[in-house]
Amino acid sequence: MNKLFFIPLLFPLFTSCQEDTEATIPDQPINSEIMYTMPEESAPHEGTWLQWPHQYQYGIDYRNDLDGTWVAMTQSLIGSEKVHIVAYDVTEKERIISLLETAGVSLSNIEFKIYKTDDVWVRDNGPIYVRDKNNQLVIQDWGFNGWGKKAAFSNCNTIPTQIATDQKNTVIDLNSVMINEGGAIEIDGNGTLLATKSAILNSNRNPGMTQAQAEAIFKKNLGTTNFIWLVGKAGREITDMHIDGFARFGNTNTIVTMNESDLLYWEVPQTDINILYNSKDKNDKSYTFLKLPLSQNDVVTTYGKKLGYKGSYVNYYIGNTVVLVPNYNDSNDAVANKLIQSLYPTRKVIGIDVRNLYANGGMIHCVTQQQPR
Repeated sequence: MNKLFFIPLLFPLFTSCQEDTEATIPDQPINSEIMYTMPEESAPHEGTWLQWPHQYQYGIDYRNDLDGTWVAMTQSLIGSEKVHIVAYDVTEKERIISLLETAGVSLSNIEFKIYKTDDVWVRDNGPIYVRDKNNQLVIQDWGFNGWGKKAAFSNCNTIPTQIATDQKNTVIDLNSVMINEGGAIEIDGNGTLLATKSAILNSNRNPGMTQAQAEAIFKKNLGTTNFIWLVGKAGREITDMHIDGFARFGNTNTIVTMNESDLLYWEVPQTDINILYNSKDKNDKSYTFLKLPLSQNDVVTTYGKKLGYKGSYVNYYIGNTVVLVPNYNDSNDAVANKLIQSLYPTRKVIGIDVRNLYANGGMIHCVTQQQPR
């Protein structure tokens, strides 16, 4: 069975990526002294970034089908952190404000930025906040090329630098160093990075880059010294099998994933499953595992489209006081929500309907990006 999960329905319309972006790979591994460290997702946030859906790339139906998910995410987050909303233009900003006011969402903890975007996947193209040696937050701008030039990306690739300019923050330009989407990597906050080679060491992102070179770059810029590499599956979907669809660090000692049969359904190679289940942290200590189910049934959108595949709950997002979990109007929503709640007893799990988003590309983690406090 060939199951292609969360490939955008509009993928055939991607005709031009608008620019030729590739990382220039150094001949030798770069100086890998740790320069920056990335706080884990569960560390305190100043806020969360969202790129709001618009009509200018894929049409009004695309935008309208997704609005409800963005309203729900915003409403769930504003109680404990700022929500930074990227609107395509002033017209879109006014439309978004009307949507939020109609839903009774207060605007007091929302900041709007007007930047042109190609799409909504801020996890992959947005700013990566790290701390320098003086513990100051700076923004890293990694290269983004539309998941290997499969989609338009020229607007989204400029977002981190635009945010840094507006925030008067230091920007670390890594565009020529590595193409790296945020959803392609997971960190445990204690020096370990988990990723698939298919989404990073791929000729459509970083041609010629070796594992050693990638590790040196990550060590210097994210502060990771221990690496868990899965092979992944190039061409599995538009991301070439991002790690955050099926395996996440729930905290410094827990990996959130699925059971073996569900991972195989997800087309994770058996060798990768073995590596994942035997993962150890930088101190050679085995991780604890929380295994979530897939949705019980194949997902059907709110407008009645049968997607023909099940949904993952692993792609959730950790806020300051809430955890936003993808839900599918499925009997396993409650099961997954309860399991995730057990991992975060001080946070409230909120299920967010992602059925329409899932038809177009991903789930909650894919469309959120944290700004640490």
